[in-house]
Amino acid sequence: MTAYADLDTSVIDELPPGRTPVTTVAIPDTRRTDIIDRVHHACITEGRQAYWVCTLIEESELLEAQAAEATWEELKLALPELNVGLVHGRMKPAEKQAVMASFKQGELHLLVATTVIEVGVDVPNASLMIIENPERLGLAQLHQLRGRVGRGAVASHCVLLYKTPLSKTAQIRLQVLRDSNDGFVIAQKDLEIRGPGELLGTRQTGNAEFKVADLLRDQAMIPEVQRLARHIHERYPQQAKALIERWMPETERYSNA
Repeated sequence: MTAYADLDTSVIDELPPGRTPVTTVAIPDTRRTDIIDRVHHACITEGRQAYWVCTLIEESELLEAQAAEATWEELKLALPELNVGLVHGRMKPAEKQAVMASFKQGELHLLVATTVIEVGVDVPNASLMIIENPERLGLAQLHQLRGRVGRGAVASHCVLLYKTPLSKTAQIRLQVLRDSNDGFVIAQKDLEIRGPGELLGTRQTGNAEFKVADLLRDQAMIPEVQRLARHIHERYPQQAKALIERWMPETERYSNA
């Protein structure tokens, strides 16, 4: 939409006051026991709280709930000293709110959750997040989940607990998360990996159907292109109409954008 002059952007390129960048590491699931020990240390020795996020390859509240419940049972047995809570999309709103309130008040050490915690959760004392099967999620969602930690002044960590073998694309995604906490950098890398899709259609991935332009390569030229497009539309409306009919015959309505 920015490319078509329909949207302006503002840049906020710094963290809110009092927050610290999150250190991200990628660790294979074969070291699961080590990660469970790390959770114990963070919660008991350091007095912090942690999230353990369960994901599935297909979006299904039922399957996600079952996976989260199995992990919850596993971690309760492995970490008997910890109060372990569970929240997922199949729970009633009041139940979810009660669990989240207990976690926020420090009554729970560890919260096992599905991606329902992606937004709207602010617990500054939570400084560790484990994301299972991160290779199944996109960069934007991983970055959003990671944002649940690092909300206080204490150093925070995110562990991407992946299963092998990783595809080449998954390797690139996890490397991007390790290298950057910058949402703009991550969004650009995501665009490079997935492609922008159709700007005037419904396809959200793949290459844009431009004849010459490349949105990433040519982004510095967009303001000038917009200026010229407005000039042609205002001064030479018939030529603008002809250009649109030639290159985008099904989208004549965009001549009035």
